[in-house]
Amino acid sequence: MPDERRRLPSLTALRAFEAAARHRSLTRAAEELSVTPAAVSHQVKLLEQELGVTLLRRDGRGLAPSETALAALPLLGQAFEGLRGAVRLLRPEADDRILTISVVPSFASTWLLPRLESFQEAHPEIDVRIGTKWGLTDFLREEVDLAIRYGPGDYPGLFEERLFAEEFFPVCSPRLLGGPHPLHRPEELVHHRLLHVDSPPDWRMWLQAAGVEGIDASRGPRFYQTVFALQAAEQGQGVAIGTTALVQDLLAAGRLVKPFELSVPHTHGYYLVCPPGHLQRPKVAAFADWVRAAAREGPLRPAR
Repeated sequence: MPDERRRLPSLTALRAFEAAARHRSLTRAAEELSVTPAAVSHQVKLLEQELGVTLLRRDGRGLAPSETALAALPLLGQAFEGLRGAVRLLRPEADDRILTISVVPSFASTWLLPRLESFQEAHPEIDVRIGTKWGLTDFLREEVDLAIRYGPGDYPGLFEERLFAEEFFPVCSPRLLGGPHPLHRPEELVHHRLLHVDSPPDWRMWLQAAGVEGIDASRGPRFYQTVFALQAAEQGQGVAIGTTALVQDLLAAGRLVKPFELSVPHTHGYYLVCPPGHLQRPKVAAFADWVRAAAREGPLRPAR
């Protein structure tokens, strides 16, 4: 006679419960699963009836998982990731050929894309797919092999490796070194437009490190992505804050210059991030080896 304790509930119900508990919302779970909120609610109720426990309760902010549910959620997430991995093994032809990378937008356009041809030449059997986004990658839900993230590090449960020792400093067009207000000392920034980005590092941090007073660090155009601020700086529209990885090629090519000596070490950096098991995939290991070597090589040599 089969042991009832070993019989699994419906995977559909488990999946609905896991999504609803993780999002703490029937609506967001329904969007993820491409069903209606009513269908998610129905599956969760069926699961509760079968198990004889309450899994989700409503509170003022949405759904509140019970203590039992909270204890089970990490294991369910791992189980579903295991199922996805098993399915990938069942169709290796396409999976082994396609490498999906999630990358911060500015890093993709200024550093990764100019170098990517060398990886493709070394590994013509791999088709690279690059997606750009801010924020963390949910490797349990997204079909991503590895990511390059910008931040302070510390990604629990994931392999992480810092690619660059980042510093930040002002950069501008070579044209701004001359003219009626040449840039020789940080105090002369008062005569120039400061270009801003809505992410660290910022002008306030650099001016404070330089001991400069009397400059309003909040004035000037603001850009959502660093690459746009750097393009504006290259066009002579003002002075931007650059970081090592993003401006090294522009400095080497003479398209931007560093008007002052002071560079400030930054707590943030670019990290190679993925679940530890992904490193066992040959395509992921190949890219990790390549990006490490490319990071060590420094700026690209300007084309002659």
